[in-house]
Amino acid sequence: MSVPADSLPQPQLTPAQRQVFAEDGFLVMRQLASVERIAALRSLALAHADRRVVPIEYEADVAYPGAPASREAEGGDTPRRLLQAHDRDPLLADWTTDARLTAIVAQLLDSERVWLSRNHHNCVMTKHPRFSTATAWHRDLRYWAFETPRLVNAWLALGDERPDNGGMRLLPGTHRMRFDADAMDADQFLREDVPRNRELIASAVEATLDPGDVLLFDAGTLHAAGANATDELKLSVVTTYYGADNAPVPGTRSAQRPPVIAREPDDA
Repeated sequence: MSVPADSLPQPQLTPAQRQVFAEDGFLVMRQLASVERIAALRSLALAHADRRVVPIEYEADVAYPGAPASREAEGGDTPRRLLQAHDRDPLLADWTTDARLTAIVAQLLDSERVWLSRNHHNCVMTKHPRFSTATAWHRDLRYWAFETPRLVNAWLALGDERPDNGGMRLLPGTHRMRFDADAMDADQFLREDVPRNRELIASAVEATLDPGDVLLFDAGTLHAAGANATDELKLSVVTTYYGADNAPVPGTRSAQRPPVIAREPDDA
């Protein structure tokens, strides 16, 4: 009889795993969430997307290249993100503060206490067939205003994530790089018309994920994702964490909603 992944002891990262994250800026933990939990979360996300349970961000709202011009345009009211995941349902709240997940995050942040941000990356990403748009190369630091850039994202796959359905691609080591001002466009996306950027993009790694796998990545790691060219909706839960050496800048969007203590020192 198999033991559900959620009930297993809290994981301890190996020195090799720590080194991979430190050098590459990302790490994949396989089967971190159980089959039962994935089924429940996927069913919930499908129901909320189908019923348009607010708050939602739509494809027209993101204004990415190729996105519908307005919510009234064809495909414009296609959900892109089911926002405020932690407050949306107890099933999602339980995942965002899961002991096994936050044990890994705590090790990556070198912090016994971990906070979950309730702003921006506190959502279910929904990438629909036909009307999903690609996301260009960017760092998630573009969204955040924190005292330091030490933030870790956790991306839980609720289904298969492959290149054909808009799976994640990452540029290893870019969290440690500094870029000239002309490397990015006005919206802080990596310019692909710059020769040295094209050389960097050639080093891209595909994050191929199965249901229950979690991609953990530094908020400074450049990443991108294509459109969903399949016939099935792709769903992922995305959350962002920070440690005791960090805090959102008061008065910014990053401080709009108070955080949740996701892990205390005595949770080990």
